[in-house]
Amino acid sequence: MPTDHAAVLDSGLWQRGDEAAFGVLFERHIQAVWNYCYRLTASQSLAEDLAAETFYIAWRKRSEVTLVRDSALPWLYTVAANLVRTERRRLGRFSRAVRRVQLEVVPDHADLVIDQLADTQRLREVLQAIAKLPRAEHRAVQLCLLGDVSTADAAEVLGVTESTVRANLTRARARLRATLEETS
Repeated sequence: MPTDHAAVLDSGLWQRGDEAAFGVLFERHIQAVWNYCYRLTASQSLAEDLAAETFYIAWRKRSEVTLVRDSALPWLYTVAANLVRTERRRLGRFSRAVRRVQLEVVPDHADLVIDQLADTQRLREVLQAIAKLPRAEHRAVQLCLLGDVSTADAAEVLGVTESTVRANLTRARARLRATLEETS
């Protein structure tokens, strides 16, 4: 008998833990995870790699994780954000190594095209401003504004109250507005 996958909650699919259920979760959330990774990196190719790695980790850890409010998305966003941080550290180490040996780095053509877009430059400015936020505000922005997670779900993921998440978002918006007005 066919199952209406749209009516099945993520938690039900997650608990099943089989390939078919995970495939439904993948199809349900891959675009949102890719969008989130793109908003955090401003790179289409890196977002694709990080989204794929996020689901690889989800598959490996599917028996160890309990979902928040029956949705896999907050957990997937948290995994993706951790992968982005790891990637930034790796790129920082790589950049320092390249400067030490003074290699000529040939830029990727795809990155050159993306860099020429005004929208991408502005996104990078926003991401830089977000990266400078205090940790609590940064995490709230990543989940709620970039990840489109509700304040209630973000509060549960972060282990704080919903009012704390809302206060962090308010402070973050004010800081971002001031920072971005300076760069305009």
